[in-house]
Amino acid sequence: MSLSVSHHLLLCATPTKPACCEANEGLKSWQALKRILHELKLEDPQRPEGIVLRSKIDCLRICKQGPILLIWPDGIWYYKVSPVLIEKIVREHIIRGKPIKDYILKKTPLMNKH
Repeated sequence: MSLSVSHHLLLCATPTKPACCEANEGLKSWQALKRILHELKLEDPQRPEGIVLRSKIDCLRICKQGPILLIWPDGIWYYKVSPVLIEKIVREHIIRGKPIKDYILKKTPLMNKH
């Protein structure tokens, strides 16, 4: 049985040399991300839409307006991702499929190479 993945969220939460925000801001956002994904059961491998994966990243090399959250496969980069914004992103973007335009830093969607 293969695992179906709906989204993979990469959050720069533990930079060794924080240049985009204070180091503990990323950790607070990471804790909020873990909590909301668990509460909404988005990490359940049996979820019909697919599991939502999360990764704590050292640095996404943006180095401004962090913490930064990158959502694949959509290729949407959010900036200033506070714990409050994390919950809004998960509810609006991941569950409802509506990215929050006011916090999008850039878009780099995966290209179909077929």
